[in-house]
Amino acid sequence: MKSRHWAEMGETTFVAGIWVLYWVHRLLGRWPFRVCLYPVVLVHWLSRPLLRQASLQYLDRLEVATGALGHKPHWRDSVRHVVAFAETMLDKLLAVSGRYRFERVRTEGREELYQAAKTGRGGVIVTAHMGCLELCRTMAERRGEVKLNILVHTLHAEQFNRLLKRLNPENDFRLMEVTDMGPATAVALNERVEAGEFVVIAGDRIPVNASQTVRVDFLGHSAPFPVGPYVLASLLKCPLYLLGCIHEGDGYTIHFERLFERIVLPRGKREAALTDCARHYAGQVTALLKRAPYDWFNFFPFWDQVNVSAKPPTL
Repeated sequence: MKSRHWAEMGETTFVAGIWVLYWVHRLLGRWPFRVCLYPVVLVHWLSRPLLRQASLQYLDRLEVATGALGHKPHWRDSVRHVVAFAETMLDKLLAVSGRYRFERVRTEGREELYQAAKTGRGGVIVTAHMGCLELCRTMAERRGEVKLNILVHTLHAEQFNRLLKRLNPENDFRLMEVTDMGPATAVALNERVEAGEFVVIAGDRIPVNASQTVRVDFLGHSAPFPVGPYVLASLLKCPLYLLGCIHEGDGYTIHFERLFERIVLPRGKREAALTDCARHYAGQVTALLKRAPYDWFNFFPFWDQVNVSAKPPTL
């Protein structure tokens, strides 16, 4: 697979198709939605060779490293992988619109983070492109116990974010555009953490603008990971938590875990410390994917991506 930065490919969001399927689900229910979904997914899968290759590469490496599938992946597994993504996109819309059945969501490990929030102690949360994180955002807002500030590259998902806004005009999820992380942004984030809020940042994609990465083992192969989450937690002198969301049973499990109480980057050993942080993060993400192998939604050559400054594509 040709090495490219993920941002050069745009967000695989099925925006128009998912909007139509959302209304199919709303009017007719889940099973009619699924009947309509498969042709949409199959056309998308057939028309995007890079997506097929990236999906099969991931599934093959996951199986070799963890045995999560129990068999050698084939094309049907790749289609199932994309179907899981499409269903998750629907669940994002349902969560934002308040139509998802939240009793199907269970949480694990949230007590420590919620207790920290009650005592006014904020932190950084590193997440990944897996599962339906909008469920966590929505549930946090509904309960009012935890305030989340989501760092996003909204330029690469403008159509989908407009769709979320259309479903719930009063809820912007406290999104913060961070295509360019400057001093003003860092000051704003520090103020929010000191106020007992949490900053959420993805740890599995290289930022749009060129930035430092480290390479660590992920599913048996060396892969580049951004160091932004760990540098941010170090600068803000706060705990770093992991947030993951995976399909389990007939719903989702939202997983919280404290990765580090405090990240220290010693002079002269900074890169080694960042590598250790990324290695620990990659290991915990692998543990979640072993439980839900079809929930990894990075449909690009993850292990071969290059670190470039890319112009935001038009969706």
